[in-house]
Amino acid sequence: MQQTLILGSTSPFRREILTKLGLPFECDKPEVDEAPQPGESAEQLVGRLAQLKAAAVAARHRNALVIGSDQVAVVDGQILGKPHTVENAIAQLTAASGKTVTFYTGLCLLNSDSGEAQTVVEPFHVHFKALTAAQIAGYVRAEQPLNCAGSFKSEGLGIMLFDRLEGRDPNTLIGLPLITLGEMLANQGIDVLASQA
Repeated sequence: MQQTLILGSTSPFRREILTKLGLPFECDKPEVDEAPQPGESAEQLVGRLAQLKAAAVAARHRNALVIGSDQVAVVDGQILGKPHTVENAIAQLTAASGKTVTFYTGLCLLNSDSGEAQTVVEPFHVHFKALTAAQIAGYVRAEQPLNCAGSFKSEGLGIMLFDRLEGRDPNTLIGLPLITLGEMLANQGIDVLASQA
């Protein structure tokens, strides 16, 4: 019996990315405490949360491959969360202006039957232009990126904030590294390209 692929997330961005693989999947919301632990690095945090999210969803499903993912942005050693307010978004983009922001995306693929988990933390570097206060205010007003870590949507107008992008997979920046996920699925016997036939 074919295993069910489940995205342990309700993020519309991750759902949209996963549809690119052309595989049927379901979504289920993981209920986990996302608070960082004392002394935990950004990489440790997203790796742990990706595993926790996958495990929380896998506990409710048999014969499933569950995808857990989590992401944070880091600038000057500080983790940038979701801004939630216009003022916070402006402050985050002002702090990022002319600097490099590194996004760490934790990805876990968990086999709910065997308990086998594959976990990777993938970095992606965003080099920001030196931005004026007017550019930042105009961007935040236009795109309202208040629920986006780092205060921008790279798949939209946010691309204009950047000087260049550096990383293995552009999907990583939006929250789901598909190249790595394809490798994990292959380890579970799923060939994404061959399965399109």
